[in-house]
Amino acid sequence: MNAHFDPTYGSALRLPQPYLLFLADTVDAGFAKTAFGLRDWAGDKCVGEFAIGATVSTGLPVMTPAEARAAGARALVIGVANSGGVIGDSWIASLVEALEAGLDIVSGMHARLSEIPELVEAAARLGRRLIDVRVPPSGLRVGTGAKRSGKRLLTVGTDCALGKKYTALALANAFAARGVDVDFRATGQTGIMIAGGGMPMDAVVSDFEAGAAEMLSPDADPGHWDVIEGQGSLFHPAYAAVSLGLLHGSQPDVIVVCHEPGRQVMLGTTFAAPSVEDTIALNLELGRRTNPAIRCGGVALNTSQLDADEAARVIAAESERLGLHVADPIRGGAAFDALVEACLK
Repeated sequence: MNAHFDPTYGSALRLPQPYLLFLADTVDAGFAKTAFGLRDWAGDKCVGEFAIGATVSTGLPVMTPAEARAAGARALVIGVANSGGVIGDSWIASLVEALEAGLDIVSGMHARLSEIPELVEAAARLGRRLIDVRVPPSGLRVGTGAKRSGKRLLTVGTDCALGKKYTALALANAFAARGVDVDFRATGQTGIMIAGGGMPMDAVVSDFEAGAAEMLSPDADPGHWDVIEGQGSLFHPAYAAVSLGLLHGSQPDVIVVCHEPGRQVMLGTTFAAPSVEDTIALNLELGRRTNPAIRCGGVALNTSQLDADEAARVIAAESERLGLHVADPIRGGAAFDALVEACLK
């Protein structure tokens, strides 16, 4: 049983599928998280990948746009989430090639397809669509901090791009498998593409961050859970603002802290990554402003760089050291089951 993907709040586009994933010239796997997220959580909607010098790969078949269109693809998705959400000038010819092959283009970048003259001209000439996912809905309001009914879990992190979305999806599905009434609430471009709707939090004007999070997760039945995809990190010098607005507006009853063992430097910076303990403490301190009863349900580790034995050792050691339930949601198993139960208790 899977969690609901409720597209009511925020961007509720009906996206053309299946997808061809565009990796462009990406050399850092952390900046290809959109492509990896779609492969892992919407793999049945992806036919292949297309790149122009990228050194990372999803492992899907390599295809030209024309080959992908012949294989059934209806849209090229920009699978990159680089710093600043920039569409490179060197990408334009390939994006025009996709339009000429009969594909629409879907983008979650900050830079909007609709503001690139070459793409606008080609799309108009060919009758194709340019779909910008990272566009907040109209009518956003300033947050109130007023208590809302229902229960909420927010994934938070020691850094960016280390598993907050994957953890939220895994927890939402695990809740649903236990018969819990639950919705996954997407807050980033990849989550929105997977779920079909959500709130692009990092594209919201700062004054409305908390209010947007309140809109994303409205009043609900007392037994209902919203599992909310986290963004950024309170410690990140570039992205802490969205993390704080999401924390205050989500008003979570439970946080799950996401971390990648061995990560020493925060993504895209020279700053040292914070400890799990400091991340728990700061999120709880700031989260108490809108929910005094907030608690930490446990820790989700991204052990994708470790083999199974080493991952099990690290998970057990961290659980003992922190005195919390610790698991890798993707590996699952008894440790993850215990983390789920700790969140629901």
